[in-house]
Amino acid sequence: MIRVSRTVTAALAVLTLTVGWPEPARASPQPAHTQRSIDSISSAAPSAPRQEPDGRLPAGWRITGTGAGKQLVWTSPDPVPMGDARVEFYAGDKLLGRPVATRDRRAFRLRLDGARIAPATGLKVLAGGRRLDASGARRAPDARRTTEAAQPAAPLPANPVDPGVPGKYRTVSGEYALKSVRMPGFAAPVEMRAAVVSPVGAPGRRPLALFLHGRHYTCFDAEGEQGTSWPCEAGTQPVPSHRGYLRDQKLLASQGYVTVSISANGINGQDDIVDDGGAQARSSLVRLHLAHWADWAQERTGAPAAVRAAPPADMSKVLLIGHSRGGEGVNRAALDSLYRPPADQDGYRGPVRWRIRGTVLIGPTIFGQNPVPDVPSMTILPGCDGDVSDLQGQIYVDGTRGVSRGAALHSAVYMVGANHNFFNSEWTPGQAKAPAEDDFWAGDTPDPVCTPGKKARLTAARQQAAGATYIAAAARLFVAGDDRVRPLLDGSDRRAPSAGPARVLSHAVGGKRTPAFLPDTSMAVSGGRVCAQVDPDPGRACLPPEGTAVSPHFAMWDTAREPGRYAVAMRWSKPGTPVRISPARPVSVAGSESLALRVIVPPNTDGTRLDVALTDTRGRRVTLGGTRIDGLPGSDRTASHWGREIRVPLSAAVRNKVDLKHVKTLELTPRSRSGQAWLVDAWGWRPGTPAVRAASLPRVDIGHPTVEEGDSGVRSYRIPVRVSGHSSGRVRLFVAEPGQDGPDYRTVTVRPGSHALDVPVEVRGNTRFGYDITHSVFVKAVRGAVVGSHLGGLTVKNDDPMPEVEVKPVADQVTEGQSLRWRISLSETADVDMGSVGFDIVPVGQGAELSTLDVDGSWLRDTFGESPSPARPLSKVAEMPYLPVSVPAGELSTELTVPTVADGLKEPEESLRLRMITYDDSWEPQEGPVFTGTVRDAS
Repeated sequence: MIRVSRTVTAALAVLTLTVGWPEPARASPQPAHTQRSIDSISSAAPSAPRQEPDGRLPAGWRITGTGAGKQLVWTSPDPVPMGDARVEFYAGDKLLGRPVATRDRRAFRLRLDGARIAPATGLKVLAGGRRLDASGARRAPDARRTTEAAQPAAPLPANPVDPGVPGKYRTVSGEYALKSVRMPGFAAPVEMRAAVVSPVGAPGRRPLALFLHGRHYTCFDAEGEQGTSWPCEAGTQPVPSHRGYLRDQKLLASQGYVTVSISANGINGQDDIVDDGGAQARSSLVRLHLAHWADWAQERTGAPAAVRAAPPADMSKVLLIGHSRGGEGVNRAALDSLYRPPADQDGYRGPVRWRIRGTVLIGPTIFGQNPVPDVPSMTILPGCDGDVSDLQGQIYVDGTRGVSRGAALHSAVYMVGANHNFFNSEWTPGQAKAPAEDDFWAGDTPDPVCTPGKKARLTAARQQAAGATYIAAAARLFVAGDDRVRPLLDGSDRRAPSAGPARVLSHAVGGKRTPAFLPDTSMAVSGGRVCAQVDPDPGRACLPPEGTAVSPHFAMWDTAREPGRYAVAMRWSKPGTPVRISPARPVSVAGSESLALRVIVPPNTDGTRLDVALTDTRGRRVTLGGTRIDGLPGSDRTASHWGREIRVPLSAAVRNKVDLKHVKTLELTPRSRSGQAWLVDAWGWRPGTPAVRAASLPRVDIGHPTVEEGDSGVRSYRIPVRVSGHSSGRVRLFVAEPGQDGPDYRTVTVRPGSHALDVPVEVRGNTRFGYDITHSVFVKAVRGAVVGSHLGGLTVKNDDPMPEVEVKPVADQVTEGQSLRWRISLSETADVDMGSVGFDIVPVGQGAELSTLDVDGSWLRDTFGESPSPARPLSKVAEMPYLPVSVPAGELSTELTVPTVADGLKEPEESLRLRMITYDDSWEPQEGPVFTGTVRDAS
């Protein structure tokens, strides 16, 4: 039995792990008391085995409603701030779905779609890889938190060119507001508002830098209360998030850029209803603004005053800067500017009259893990990010490897001590017009790295100075083509003096690198092992799946196990034992100046030493040199297992006549006493930034239609997978069917007009009640292709009425020691377990009420989690005690049984009153008749 209250459930159950995979965000009928739907659990296939619920839900968890109205609810002791990372429910390593927050952001509800329930194990709430629920907050502290974070021995050498120095132009600021626009899938129009900062007196057409903020509260009132609705309710005003980058804008404008920062509150207030978290809508908004700027560049008459005060924009030189979900939005805008999205998903359908030269992504999300391979990018990873705390933006670098030509530089900049919010002054306490807060969560004990006041933690002013400097560095490299700032971004261990004391590290892929050693399962490795970056099996995973160590490189996607993502793990207890790594085929690093390796070592470690050697196919071996790698400052609250770029010159190989066109083996020999390390990859490196020309690649987008089940017959559907563009490429396709423990996957070649990605679905019609079933599909680029909408599927809607319920007493007058019994019958069988009826235990009006000592103790504990003693009426055993009933799928009836015990005491006749509760088609509870059971004394 389930210990449950009709509205406040102390249930002992959670979804079975065989019910399938989470349905993507989709609007569908919901009980009136819930928010609009987001993600939900696909209901189990009718053939799935039934399981009896057992075990307790952790504190803060409950199940409300029944049947299709059933919801898994987690309640936080404090409001969870609105942020950019998605809140997700997991059971162990299984993603159950993405819940909807209540208005106060304390309760999060996940629709269960009537899925069967089974033992509750490993329930947890994650957002950006961070545990939000109580059990996560109380996890055992990591040993790294007991001491102050390690500090570097000396600052890096200064780069000769400092991009953070203001330029020669004065600046002028203004704003514009245009007519709001409609976006596919959004009910309310989205604002077209922006802040403009431009140079005064700059000649000719000037490059354009566009900023897009992330997901934050949309509205606030005079009392400081914040909300997430759109449009803003009466008495509230919009949060001016678009004004939070004025420092960055003024720096760029002084250097000759026209800058515009656009508002996206209308998307933030509605992006919980779309599959991609609003990425396509944000892209549409960016391109709508760019289209206006393209118009204004040709004809300034009628342009807003703030635009007329600026020089005309050079639309062939556009830089996009996005923060958090804004980062994912500008990435999608760059993609959509090269490869057109499906018209029915897009809010902009005009021509592309601009060229995106690069993107800057600040603490970004990347739910689709679909970076644009042929547009240069710089991703800022804030070391103390308390929102997107898994630093999943690393995938904007790693996810481009091997996808296209590889000429575009993709840089990751790790900013030690920076949090998520302070890059935007309107999200910063003391600077913001609306209420603001530090997003890093303090927990019960101070964090050695990120608690304000710690040596490694940056103040808001220092963080903003560093952020502005590195944004300017990206502009100077990607737009102005000044290769002198590249060492700040590509792992060359240089610092920008304008960033102040901030410790900023970088590494990169692309540019003039030549791919050499990219770990995969075809490699032969001795002395170490090829490990899986994303895998629930501790024996295969690079880091323990349930541990506190987090690596941005290993950020999870939509699967618990993901093929194609590997590293090489090394562990040693004494120096001198080499790890040898041999690819399936020899590699070439000919023409390179150095071998560049990205190597992870544990946080707060220093002095990890490795010798690096190469062997060619003729057996000629050379030691290139030794390296030292220090770990980042970190704790159990930071994602600090991050790859440091190290370089060893290839000059020794040239002197020793090693054939660098045919390298067979990379050898890493530890010289430290003991340690751990993970090789992310290794490349041939030479300086310079090549010109980038986007390849003509096919684009893949997944749709998500909804169909009716029908009353008879079998109908065949195909999940819409659209392939547009030119040429051919390879993608990895995942198909998650209801009832499966995990998705099936395959790598396929796609080209426009081909049917390689066809996913057929058979729908069998009947007249029996069931739940909606979702067949989910998701896709990721492997080589020579790009992906837009990565997630979709087919939802089959139940179109049959719910059976009527009848209750009859079987034994409602018994002697103590016997069981009270009622039969619950359906008017017809259903394809799913029917939990549409239950009973409230209500007080007895007159006479004695059955007490906790009058029923079987094991039944009481299993049902309510309560001990029989002390004696109290059953109607008081819990708040609103409730007895749920479920009629198994395919059956017409079941029984509700209340076992009593003979206590040997002389007692009057005792009663139990049960009020029947059913649920209507909208899954609203309806009170029914009251049934009374009577127990006579046995003495």
